Amino acid sequence: MGGAPASEPVLVDREPRSLPPSDDWRRCLLANPLRITLLLCATEVLGLAGLATFSALLPTFIQTWELSNTQAGWLSAVYYGAYVVAVPLLTAGTDRRDAKRILLCGLIIGALASLGFAWAATGFWSALILRFLSGVSLAGIYMPGLKLLGDHTEGSLQSRYVSFYTASFSLGTSFSYFMAGEIHLALGWRWAFAAAGLLTLVGCAMTALTVPAGKTSEHHHDFQLRRNLWAVLGNRQAMAYILAYAAHMWELFSLRSWMVAFLAYSRQIQISVGPALSPTQVVALINLIGLPASIGGNELCRRLGRSRTVRIIMLTSALVSVGVGFSLRLPYVWVVCLGLVYGILVLGDSASLTAGAVASAPAGGRGTTLAVHSSLGFGAAFLGPLATGIVLDLLRGHADLAWGMAFITMGAGCALGPLALRLLKKRK
Repeated sequence: MGGAPASEPVLVDREPRSLPPSDDWRRCLLANPLRITLLLCATEVLGLAGLATFSALLPTFIQTWELSNTQAGWLSAVYYGAYVVAVPLLTAGTDRRDAKRILLCGLIIGALASLGFAWAATGFWSALILRFLSGVSLAGIYMPGLKLLGDHTEGSLQSRYVSFYTASFSLGTSFSYFMAGEIHLALGWRWAFAAAGLLTLVGCAMTALTVPAGKTSEHHHDFQLRRNLWAVLGNRQAMAYILAYAAHMWELFSLRSWMVAFLAYSRQIQISVGPALSPTQVVALINLIGLPASIGGNELCRRLGRSRTVRIIMLTSALVSVGVGFSLRLPYVWVVCLGLVYGILVLGDSASLTAGAVASAPAGGRGTTLAVHSSLGFGAAFLGPLATGIVLDLLRGHADLAWGMAFITMGAGCALGPLALRLLKKRK
């Protein structure tokens, strides 16, 4: 653009610079980035209590509401589609507005959506609307929380703090799967959604009372947002990680949407299973293992080089997906073990990709970078589960082939990530 470049935004901390003696505990929080990180991780886990409730109970809804696989795919995908619609406004807005306020709004919407599902969902269309609202809530929780964390954690350890936060997504997802399965068995699926809504309200209260405000820019003009957007799109380093993240999200959320149904069918056709974890317990464990896998993957990247390590993890994950898909008739314990290995690989690059995007963000444009990162990532998360459902319907009546091709569909998307890193990332 012609003319003098716009001045860099001035970051303003909305938290008072001086606090009265009675607020010593808040002063301590402001001075300790690790404590802020742990608080935001706890908020994230509570806010994601309803994230996997539908996916955990998918076999129940397919049977109760007589859904096709494509309809089930839509109900899984619309959650991430709503996220894509909402996240550009909510996340890019954190460069100009306090990310804490946006986070609180996201938590409130999430609580209302879960409670509404418990009370009013009766079939495909009502569930579709409520799932859309749940996706909007995720847009107000995940990336604004990450932006808030970035505002209070600078320096060489920022990558580690980011890895804690992104890995906590797996912890929250694991908890959501486990809670949904256990409450459903004891009280029914409506109580599972009600519990998720109540826990999200607890996270909202905790955030309001303990988390400090974020930093914002004094420039509120639309041209600044456009300037940041073009800066991000022209940043090859950032875009390499963003596109690789989209490939990762295609695979990850396809797995999260369909793994319970896959395990349930595998268990159903077994002659003898014996004492074994339920499908929801297995998927909860897969996501729980993802917590150390994600943090450990980031630590490996810090030592061995991020781009090379991520490429190896993603290619290995894509190959393993084929084996998982065609393991349907193996002994159930083998299927579970393969699923655990696959989950470790799928989640092993998650924190590293997000940390790479955060570290590569142009000056003054971290919120915009996260908006692009999240929009493309969850756009892929919308398409992946839907594509998987379509593949299952196209091969209906040939279960072994259908599930094999479904997992190949998941892995094929992931295999594009190393290509993006190879072609776009600047060599140092």
